[in-house]
Amino acid sequence: MGRRTRRLIAVPMMALTAGAGLMVVASPAQAAGTTAVVKANSPLKTRSGPSLASRITGSLRNGQKITAVCRVTGQSVRGSVRTTSQWDRLSNNSYVTHAYLQIGRTLPLCATKKPVAAKPAPVAGAAYTIGTVRSTDGAVNVRTGPGTSFPLKRTVLNGAKVQGVCGVVGQSVNGTVRSTTQWNRLGDGGYISHAYVVTPTLHLCPGASLTPVVAPEITPEQFLAAAVPGAQAGWRQYGVPASVTIAQAILESGWGKSGLSLTDGNYFGIKCQNGKYGTIAKGCHVYNTSECDKAGKCFGTTASFRIYATMADSFRDHGNFLRVNSRYQPAFSYTKDANKFIWQVWKAGYATDPNYFTKITGLMASRNLYQYDIWK
Repeated sequence: MGRRTRRLIAVPMMALTAGAGLMVVASPAQAAGTTAVVKANSPLKTRSGPSLASRITGSLRNGQKITAVCRVTGQSVRGSVRTTSQWDRLSNNSYVTHAYLQIGRTLPLCATKKPVAAKPAPVAGAAYTIGTVRSTDGAVNVRTGPGTSFPLKRTVLNGAKVQGVCGVVGQSVNGTVRSTTQWNRLGDGGYISHAYVVTPTLHLCPGASLTPVVAPEITPEQFLAAAVPGAQAGWRQYGVPASVTIAQAILESGWGKSGLSLTDGNYFGIKCQNGKYGTIAKGCHVYNTSECDKAGKCFGTTASFRIYATMADSFRDHGNFLRVNSRYQPAFSYTKDANKFIWQVWKAGYATDPNYFTKITGLMASRNLYQYDIWK
């Protein structure tokens, strides 16, 4: 295909919702429900599923009486009444976390049944086309969709063989082999940018339009829901307060929208050192960049950043990075005081921005990130 960009078509992206895989249905005996009282200092959101990442369907005020029908297990939430993974289904089929409800009795479990899984559509012309990965940028990401916003599935190294099935239109990528909007769908269902693959021409994936598939931008609520588990794991393992980790990730990745976080799952800009990436990252990605000296003369260079398989891995490695660097050791005298901890980190030279401490503590306060700190 050379350096010519082909316009291909993309298969539709399947919508992912929190709690997918379990259909919740109340039995007739549950229909009457139980009265509960909301105990929250701010409006309590009701959602389409048992997770803070689910779509908001409404809001409840403090002291409001509601009717809860049954209970399910969902995302753990720390509220004003309790910390719990229980979510209550309301009479209007919305869900609300049990963490902010005062209720007189235990709700029955919602009746459940497993949905029938849809079989994936077969790919026309099932024969594979073998391609060879060519990359001077380090490991190449294979994703769940044709763009860097889609979750990472795995990585492949320079010289690896991949089995291409068909091609789709996706995000434009400037790679080692070419610049193109083509992404190759592989035999395992993953997608790799054609910009890094030497391969014979692939046919178009069947049944798509001319419009590229674009992953939806993550909302702040979805970002927080995804960030909490890894941040709390980082505190348990290394002693960095979860509120600090989350606030730094928000500031340094722009709520997960930076190129480094989208492409490599790196939310803190942690670099590889002489090709070494530690025990948590999965590899290194070399970027062409430029630097300028004190005289203002700029020159081309490269920078190598760590690649992570998951958001949680990036957050844990952030904790590890602070723990193993001796310059940040004074901060670990304040593992149960988030503000003093980040003050010591900034004081030790973590960032040159004179307002960095104020920005981080401002995020922690405005977003109430302190609620995610667990002193266990």
